Amino acid sequence: MSPKWMIEHVVVRNEITGHTFKFPCGRWLGRGIDDGSTERLLVGEMVPPTTDNEELMETCRTPPRCRSPNMPRRTTEARLSVSEIQQMLADAVNNIIKHYYKLEKERGSLTILLCGEMGLVYCLEQVFLYGFKSSRLFGRHLYLWDFFVKVQAYFFIIIQKADELPNDEHQSSSRDETPENVRVMSSYCTLVSKINSSSHTVGKDGKFQLFVCLATREHLLDQMILCISSTPVAEQMYEEQSFLRDPHLVTFLIQILESLGEFAFLLEASLTKGISLDK
Repeated sequence: MSPKWMIEHVVVRNEITGHTFKFPCGRWLGRGIDDGSTERLLVGEMVPPTTDNEELMETCRTPPRCRSPNMPRRTTEARLSVSEIQQMLADAVNNIIKHYYKLEKERGSLTILLCGEMGLVYCLEQVFLYGFKSSRLFGRHLYLWDFFVKVQAYFFIIIQKADELPNDEHQSSSRDETPENVRVMSSYCTLVSKINSSSHTVGKDGKFQLFVCLATREHLLDQMILCISSTPVAEQMYEEQSFLRDPHLVTFLIQILESLGEFAFLLEASLTKGISLDK
């Protein structure tokens, strides 16, 4: 039987400098619980030197987000509205843009802007969770990564059909099968496959985080989401009032993510797992 640990937070003290760092987690580690992860990327923050031990050890400000059946979301967590999610995402993207307009020596951590509290990954998680039918329709809990894998299976079918078309028929094919869309779908399938095979210790939420970071690095995130939004998988697994089915929300999402396309994202190795889209 594999061990299972609920990690509220990790505290690390540098005995040389005297600095203390707190790494919020609020998730389980272990097979068969939460998303099955035995590895999580934690983003820390320095603790003010005036903080006493009692205050330091109190519950971290990020509530546990465990989705295990025996450890549900806290009832105090209110569902975010569309406008709140839009504002959160806009702030996250704006913080990244401001990061690149600073002098290099004045820049903070890009990892925090991507994976930290209220970072791009968290905000996009809220985007994809909004209107996600999950267990309400399918009778069992589904993670966002389950949706991404189902989309991959659909894209494989579209790619296969496109490969069977003669070159002169591509112009008259459906919108899904245009050469540009097929290229994006192919990159999506490659990325999802590489993430799935990259590590057996990363859970489904960690794989979602990997996807966001790597698709952002490759400047494909907005294009991939646009292709995802037009799939029958999205229609099946999302309510009409969602960021993947409401045309106005899809447009908002694509336009705001397009603004990240002009920046070179040099990611830490801990974020990429050595994954490259180069075949």
